[in-house]
Amino acid sequence: MSLVCAISNEVPERPCLSPVSNQVFERRLIEKYIAENGADPINGQPLSEEQLIDIKVSHPVRPKAPSATSIPAILKALQDEWDAVMLHSFTLRQQLQTTRQELSHALYQHDAACRVIARLTKEVTAAREALATLKPQAGLVVPQIVPASQPPAVAGGGELMEVSEQVGMTPEVIQKLQDKATVLTTERKKRGKTVPEELVRAEDLSKYRQVASHAGLHSASVPGILSLDLCPTDTNKVLTGGADKNVVVFDKREEQIVATLKGHTKKVTSVIYHPSQAVVFSASPDSTIRVWSVSGGNCVQVIRAHEAGVTGLSLHATGDYLLSSSEDQYWAFSDIQTGRVLTKVTDEAASCALTCAQFHPDGLIFGTGTADSQIKIWDLKERTNVANFPGHSGPVTAIAFSENGYYLATGAQDYSLKLWDLRKLKNFKTISLDSSYEVKSLVFDQSGTYLAVGGSDIRVYICKQWSEVLNFTEHSGLVTGVAFGEHAQFLTSTGMDRSLKFYSL
Repeated sequence: MSLVCAISNEVPERPCLSPVSNQVFERRLIEKYIAENGADPINGQPLSEEQLIDIKVSHPVRPKAPSATSIPAILKALQDEWDAVMLHSFTLRQQLQTTRQELSHALYQHDAACRVIARLTKEVTAAREALATLKPQAGLVVPQIVPASQPPAVAGGGELMEVSEQVGMTPEVIQKLQDKATVLTTERKKRGKTVPEELVRAEDLSKYRQVASHAGLHSASVPGILSLDLCPTDTNKVLTGGADKNVVVFDKREEQIVATLKGHTKKVTSVIYHPSQAVVFSASPDSTIRVWSVSGGNCVQVIRAHEAGVTGLSLHATGDYLLSSSEDQYWAFSDIQTGRVLTKVTDEAASCALTCAQFHPDGLIFGTGTADSQIKIWDLKERTNVANFPGHSGPVTAIAFSENGYYLATGAQDYSLKLWDLRKLKNFKTISLDSSYEVKSLVFDQSGTYLAVGGSDIRVYICKQWSEVLNFTEHSGLVTGVAFGEHAQFLTSTGMDRSLKFYSL
């Protein structure tokens, strides 16, 4: 085995051993290094030329000393230059190693500082929420807890219901809901069966293609966008909720993030954009509903209506009240201005978790889906279950009312999409989907002409004919949200692949 110099990494002509580091060196290189530094180049301990131990090896016969002008002299000069380069290279390698160690230490310090900042931020948030609970008059947080000792009440339909905070549904609130429903019904009758002239025709809709994709809205460490909504009055404003616990407001026209809202302690599964205010809502399995200011970028309200994960969220047409459903088997009706839970109801006979909730366009009735495949229709004023739609064979994952208020679309974990006539209270159409198809999102466009389905892919159906006019498979993961732009000028979707996509002509 050949000896190799620890400095030049070459076979030495005159090898010697350092007793300090037990390394082999070329004598002329180590002597130069000792003359300049007085230490061993490997471990930096003091070393003198007298301590070096020569190693006996066979050497080729060397010529006599040449004159200064001979070729050997030139070669000797080149050798000296090479030695100097080797020494300089060795010094640079040592400096690089030292720099790497210093950088590693700095990165550890930075990581520790980030952890401290995160902990302090969490403590500040918790302190603010605790302070807010002591100031209900400020309208920040007023948690409502259903008393365990409250006796169940019997609803008008004869079913057993448990109702809390019934006094919150004052005659003034009920009258406000009734007045809004009257206005909406009148407006819908004026529109009749006509559709807006600006609405995209089916033949043009079928030509839609992906025109943009944005994958940087949410964290890549916990991938997945779980919910989507557009501002009804300006569909260029996009709202998403992610598995990274954040809510993101995105401007489609400017193609940039407007706000990233942080505060939930678990993933965000439902989001809603207020139609007339710079306010958005979000719900999470952390049992909270949060109200956010887009302009301020902060949480202005925490509504604690449930004792388990919130599974569904819907904004009333007045813009003043929220409907929520939960795994705790209750639905709740809350005032977004005060954070108060006005009423909270469960079906004691069913005793099953709720999976989704959606207001009817008039706002006096709403639907909920359950984990045992039932769709329940509720009267908000009476807080009673007025109709049930059995037929699915798996947990209901999504429901949507059409704009005209006549139809209800539902999806469940049974690879099918069902359409119900609310006037006749029956299922009039079942669309069988592919085997293992998962329905995650259902939405009608604002005119009630098209129905979009998001899940294993994206499908758009034309209402009344219920024929498929569009199919997209651009997402590499499950599609979790779909939404129509104004007059169906574009379609947008989110998925578990962390991307927000837009489709149009």
